[in-house]
Amino acid sequence: MVVSSCIGAVDISFSELLSIISYHIRLSDHQGFTSQQASVFLNLRLPRVLLGSLIGGALGVSGAAIQGLFRNPLAEPGLIGISSGATLFAVIMIVLEINIFKNLTGTLSFYALSIAAFIGAGITTMIVYRIAMKNGKTVITTLLLAGLAINALANSFIGLMTYLATDAQLRNITFWNLGSLGSASWQTVSALLPFVLIPIVILPFFAKSLNALALGESQALHMGVNVKVVKRMIIILTTMAVGASVAMAGIIGFIGLIIPHIIRMTFTADHRIVIPGSALLGGALLTGADLIARTMVAPAELPIGILTAMIGVPVFIYIIISEKNKNNL
Repeated sequence: MVVSSCIGAVDISFSELLSIISYHIRLSDHQGFTSQQASVFLNLRLPRVLLGSLIGGALGVSGAAIQGLFRNPLAEPGLIGISSGATLFAVIMIVLEINIFKNLTGTLSFYALSIAAFIGAGITTMIVYRIAMKNGKTVITTLLLAGLAINALANSFIGLMTYLATDAQLRNITFWNLGSLGSASWQTVSALLPFVLIPIVILPFFAKSLNALALGESQALHMGVNVKVVKRMIIILTTMAVGASVAMAGIIGFIGLIIPHIIRMTFTADHRIVIPGSALLGGALLTGADLIARTMVAPAELPIGILTAMIGVPVFIYIIISEKNKNNL
């Protein structure tokens, strides 16, 4: 976060950054910075860094919780339909806003898109979850297959909306498909904050329950875990986090998939470490990726979803090969 705050078209040294912060929280009267540096930091970089950290943390912690809940390292938010559902409803809002959502947008203002994405994520998640249920238990294979089917269905409707969209709307839809933090402002941060802060704060409290679930649902029940409540709460919280993140930044892949893997391989599989660690590392990785995205081809900007995929795919392949070699030994 500090590095990303300092590097850009307007350079800010670490001492100047400290001076800006100290001056504006009234710890110091010394102005060891220019007005341009203060304006760039406070109005452009700080909201963007905070937005990237919140979204990265939300995606990381959601991936860790989903993987722990379904006891499957592939069960990340994008694979089971959460991201595609959120994107579908966001695209519907973009394309049909004038005709259908005009009153809703006027009433709820900036929160309308986040709420629509959250509703879309919730609907697709519940559909996948219901399909995967058998005799009160979640069948993992059915869950993954249902997620793939829902993803395909959502993408087909997104294609339909793309066909109906105008040129201006097509640019917005492209933003959702590639992901970007270019819309960062204090308004977007304030709109996102309640939707992601609640999951990031609450999900670590389910760590012990997820540790028990790793032994199996029946064992967790014998240990006093209310499995139904845990499942319901984790799905609601992860849907809230991912839906809001997609609404603000579009689809950003691989954060929820590889971050929990890295924490498990580096430290431990204990969810008391994995969940908060995934939040921290996810925020750091997305902020770092955004730094590269906005400086590599400056003054233009790369879509951050492309960068996270370029980083995530090699890491994920390395993890697969490492696990394969470990199992062979």
